[in-house]
Amino acid sequence: MPSASGPNGRRPADGAGNGGGGPRNGSAPGGKPEGAKEESLTGRQRLLKGVWPPRVTRAQLIVAVLLFGLGLGLAIQVRSTNENSVLRGARQEDLVRILDELDSRTQRLQDEKRRLENQRTELENSSDQAEEARKQTLQKEQQLGVLAGTVAAQGPGITITIDDSQGSVEADMLLDTVQELRAAGAEAIQIGKVRVVANSYFSDAGGSVEIDGRKVTQPYVVKVIGKPEDLEPALNIPGGVVQSLEKEQATVSVRQEKKIVVDALRSGKRPDYARSSSR
Repeated sequence: MPSASGPNGRRPADGAGNGGGGPRNGSAPGGKPEGAKEESLTGRQRLLKGVWPPRVTRAQLIVAVLLFGLGLGLAIQVRSTNENSVLRGARQEDLVRILDELDSRTQRLQDEKRRLENQRTELENSSDQAEEARKQTLQKEQQLGVLAGTVAAQGPGITITIDDSQGSVEADMLLDTVQELRAAGAEAIQIGKVRVVANSYFSDAGGSVEIDGRKVTQPYVVKVIGKPEDLEPALNIPGGVVQSLEKEQATVSVRQEKKIVVDALRSGKRPDYARSSSR
């Protein structure tokens, strides 16, 4: 049988030498030139073909990571700046008031330190140490009774009246008020007919506020015993309690008084497990 080999004994490739059977160089499989196919694409198709699938090089990936880190840092910086915007935008007299409040707190701590040191010195130098210790124990008992709310108290302070006709003042806002007053040196606090102590809790109850499970009616009247010159500025600092309540359309009035009576009492509860470790 005759062989289909060429002159060199090799079989010619399909379409070679016969002028057909396969696509020519520069032609599409259907016989249409590549350039003609490119020209038939719309502008949107060309754009999509240019960006997809994405061709990301290592250098582009590094630049993207760096830009992401830069953007994250800028976002954190802007947030930090916004948090301090209250103080940055405060007037000079407001900043002076804030500094005075910080100085007052420092002075109170130093006074307490000196008082405790004097008590220790009196105990060490007293000829009748037992009597001196008994007297200081009674004084401490009265102080703890005021803090625990088991005894009535009176002294100078302020009265705060919060009129919330819109019903927008919530429990956390009253709690913020109490916390700010404590930080300013409040020694006894009463809201309505409820004595507020260290373990008091605040909760919302259907448009009203409850303290230790007892409903407090409006307007909220807060009686505070402490140094009026420290308590009132603490409430009026920029971004403080008064401004926060007024943003909720509440009306706030603060009045200094020479004598405040806090007579709402709490029953003393004996701890079930804790006992004094002193002998």
